[in-house]
Amino acid sequence: MLPLRTRIFAFLQERLVKTPLNAEEMISLRAQREGLRTGPVTAFLFGRPADVESKETYVDGRRFVIYSPRDLSGPAPVVINFHGGGWCLGTPEQSAWVSSHVAARTGSIVIAPSYRLAPENPFPAAVEDAWAAVEWVAKNAADLGGDPTRLAVMGDSAGGNLAAVVSLMARDAGGPAIGAQVLIYPAVEMYEKFPSEAANANGPVLTSTQMSTFGHLYMGERYGDESWQASPLRAASHADLPPAHIITALHDPIRDQGTRYAEVLRAAGTSVSLVDYDTAFHGFMSLPGVAPAATEALDGIVAFLR
Repeated sequence: MLPLRTRIFAFLQERLVKTPLNAEEMISLRAQREGLRTGPVTAFLFGRPADVESKETYVDGRRFVIYSPRDLSGPAPVVINFHGGGWCLGTPEQSAWVSSHVAARTGSIVIAPSYRLAPENPFPAAVEDAWAAVEWVAKNAADLGGDPTRLAVMGDSAGGNLAAVVSLMARDAGGPAIGAQVLIYPAVEMYEKFPSEAANANGPVLTSTQMSTFGHLYMGERYGDESWQASPLRAASHADLPPAHIITALHDPIRDQGTRYAEVLRAAGTSVSLVDYDTAFHGFMSLPGVAPAATEALDGIVAFLR
C-alpha cells in the first residue's frame, strides 16, 4: 500500500491538476508545474538540495546546471542527469534533490542539461540534444574539474529513456566512453502495453491516458516509428553497454518497462542491478517529501556509482 502522505498527495493532485489531453494543455501545464516547484511547499515536496556549488552555463541555447562538491580536489567523476517529464515537461531543477545529493555523496560533478521539449520540438529533438550534451561534457569535462574517462549517465522516466538511448549511441559511435547508466523508472518502449500499465492505469503522477498523450506529442508525425532511439528496448543488440542500475516502482504504469529492459541487458551480458520499491509510484525520486522510498533509492544510486 502507498504511504499515507503519498495517498494524500495523489488525492490533491487529482483534484488540483488538470490532465493535459492536447498540445495546448500540455504547454499550459508547464507554467503551473513551475509555480508549484517554486511555491511555499517546495522544500517539503521536492526535498532540500545538498550543500554543493551550483552554476549554469549555456551550450547552443541549451541550459546546463552544474552541481559540484565543495572543495573539489583533483579530477572528479562526471554524471549527466537527464530530467523526466514525458519529453514535454520539466527542467533540470526538477531533479535538483537527486543531482545535488549525488554530487555531494559521491564526489562527482553532476551536470543536468535541458533539452528541447515536445510538442513544439518532437522526436528526435530531445535525443539530438541529449547526445550533444554527452559530447560536450566529454570534451569539456576537464575544464569543469571533471575526469572525462569516468563518465556516467542518469535519468528518470523520459530522462531514463534518453540515458539509455545515449548509452546505445555511444557504444555504436565508439565513444564517448560511458562507464555506468542509472535508469530511474525508465520509459524504454513507446507503444507496447505491459501488465503494469493496466494494473496502475490511474496511478499517482502518471496514468495510462497521460502515457498515451506524452507518446503522441513526443513522436508527433512520426508516431508509430519503431526506431530504437525512441524505444531503446527495441535496439537490435544490447551487448557491450555500461553496467546499469535500474529503479522501478510497484505502483507505476511503466514499472514493467524497467523490468523488461533489465532482462534484455542481462541476456546480452550487461551487468544490471534492478531494485523495485513496493511503496513507490512514478516520479517518486522527484518528490522525496511524499515518497519515503526516495531516500532509500538515493542510497542505492550512491552505492552503485561509487
